[in-house]
Amino acid sequence: MLVVLALATGAAGAACNAKGPPGGFEQTCARACEVRDKACEPAECWRGCNLVLDRLAEHEGEHVIACVATATSGSGGAGTPKACDDRLWARCAARVGTHADGGPPAPALPKDFEDLDEE
Repeated sequence: MLVVLALATGAAGAACNAKGPPGGFEQTCARACEVRDKACEPAECWRGCNLVLDRLAEHEGEHVIACVATATSGSGGAGTPKACDDRLWARCAARVGTHADGGPPAPALPKDFEDLDEE
């Protein structure tokens, strides 16, 4: 009876494999990336989430991960998935939230004294 109880406890513990709650923006992002994007290796998810940490602080992480997952789901040629690299993470981070429109327009060029003489 004791052996059966020990085996049942061991099996339940092995089947659970639950991780504790994420410890911060980066860990939450990396776990979500690992679950949603099968084309990215766990190390690529961690690196990408570290790269876009400012977007995570702005609560744009889900949008960035969705962009990365969409981009890597297409084929990168010869049937292989696209790379889950720094360039992809940066491109996706630049296209979400308040940064999606490219930011404010460039300031007007300053008028110097030569422009004033022509008027």
